[in-house]
Amino acid sequence: MATSNLALVGLIALTLTCAVLFWLAPEMWPLTLVVLPMYLGGLFLGPRQLPWFVVSVLAVLAFAVTRQELSPRLVIGVVVLFLLGFITLMSSFRRSRLGVAGAQGESMLVDLRDRILSQGRLPDLPANWYAESALRSAGGSPFAGDFVVASRRENDSRLDFVVVDVSGKGEDAGTRALLLSGAFGGLLTALTAEEFLPAANDYLLRQNWDEGFATAVHLTVDLDSGDFAVRTAGHPPAVQMLAGSGKWIVHESEGPILGVIPGADFSVVRGRIRSGDAVLLYTDGLVETPTRELSLGIDKLQGQGERLLRSGFDNAARRLIESLGSRQDDRALLLLHRR
Repeated sequence: MATSNLALVGLIALTLTCAVLFWLAPEMWPLTLVVLPMYLGGLFLGPRQLPWFVVSVLAVLAFAVTRQELSPRLVIGVVVLFLLGFITLMSSFRRSRLGVAGAQGESMLVDLRDRILSQGRLPDLPANWYAESALRSAGGSPFAGDFVVASRRENDSRLDFVVVDVSGKGEDAGTRALLLSGAFGGLLTALTAEEFLPAANDYLLRQNWDEGFATAVHLTVDLDSGDFAVRTAGHPPAVQMLAGSGKWIVHESEGPILGVIPGADFSVVRGRIRSGDAVLLYTDGLVETPTRELSLGIDKLQGQGERLLRSGFDNAARRLIESLGSRQDDRALLLLHRR
């Protein structure tokens, strides 16, 4: 028997038990007892079963009322319970768009959230390389419009990172980020570095979303030589810390926002990560606020990065993202360091 059918049988038995208790000892058992099967039904029953089950629970409630002495307090309590049943019915009609029970729907969302986080899981790197990513969402929500995708083929010296900022923030952008993280992960593995951003742009254009745009920065690195290429699509530039001089370089590359212009071109900036150097990729939530321009935010990122990196690179991305940006914006940061 399916799990949903087992749940329905159990809840019907619970409801009948409530009816028997109301019949045998109406003065002992309160009418609020029906809240228990109604609440459990909202958790475990699907949208097809839930409306009929709620109606049956309300029928038991109506029967229980006939076993009570009417009073103003009783009438108010019954009205509140029927109102609760009506709210449960409305939620089941809304849930019919998804087609799963409440607990099932929540587990699906948790699974999708875990999948977007797994897309940003960094691959194993040689001992002389260190990489770390950190994500924070607006208001502390587990869903965010910023995400990181990483790719490295087995026994290949090429390493790719993409940091993406989807339009919107928090839960509003989370659903689009879930879709794009999977799509971008596949494109990143299958295509060359030159082909990735044009393909991502075409993919977004085909979605026809009302807010169907995103910004991205793509870094591809040769782990043997340290040579890298950076391409951006309407995104803040990558910054590099030079270990030899202690200076920071801003790698300005040009490219339009993804999902706006068909056939867009994305310029490339090339460089080399030498021993001791570090490169930071980040979203605008880390450097831009309503009262601070992007250039000033990048300057603050460099200054804060220089101060924090003096104590070592371990957990540096987490320490840096906690010290910068607004907690009302999604933020993502990736740190790549050549030891």
